[in-house]
Amino acid sequence: MTEADPSFFERLAKQQAPEYLWIGCADSRVPSTQLVNLLPGEMFVHRNVANVVVHSDLNCLSVLHYAVEVLKVRHIIVCGHYGCGGVQAALQNLSFGLIDNWLRHVQDVHHKHHAAIERCASPEQQLDLLCELNAIEQATNICQTTIVQRAWERGQDLTIHAWIYGLKDGILHDLDMRVASRGALDAQYGRAVRRVCERG
Repeated sequence: MTEADPSFFERLAKQQAPEYLWIGCADSRVPSTQLVNLLPGEMFVHRNVANVVVHSDLNCLSVLHYAVEVLKVRHIIVCGHYGCGGVQAALQNLSFGLIDNWLRHVQDVHHKHHAAIERCASPEQQLDLLCELNAIEQATNICQTTIVQRAWERGQDLTIHAWIYGLKDGILHDLDMRVASRGALDAQYGRAVRRVCERG
């Protein structure tokens, strides 16, 4: 990198000005900046098991607040991935100890969409669908935070996206949810859920 741009790291050390906040799974097979082909400093990143966003998680909310209020990111991407172990544990109601409390949020997504998930032809399809629905629900949770709501109220250019990554093919898939205002949330959410459930 320094061969092509000798002063890259010197400039990077002085400030960051990312346009994107990535909220993704902690899985080591999902390297956020490499997936979107961005350089260091171009994307702010928060990761946790199963890319969960809950209103009581001060860690996630602090990242979100800093990204929106200070860095003024223009896009927030919630990215799940197929074959997520956390989502699978929630789907199968497996117990691992402390993490069970965290995965309860994914189980809530499962219960909410139980009928659609049960219609899937195979356990693998059920897992894929729950991974997709989880990303959509977590993106919705982002939209409902006071941080994002206030940003929209003051006219800040901010779009929330739900994506999913395929571990088997290395492809990022847009889940057709892009919310840029409070008024757009219900329609975008409904369309995204219908789309994945019809395909699933």
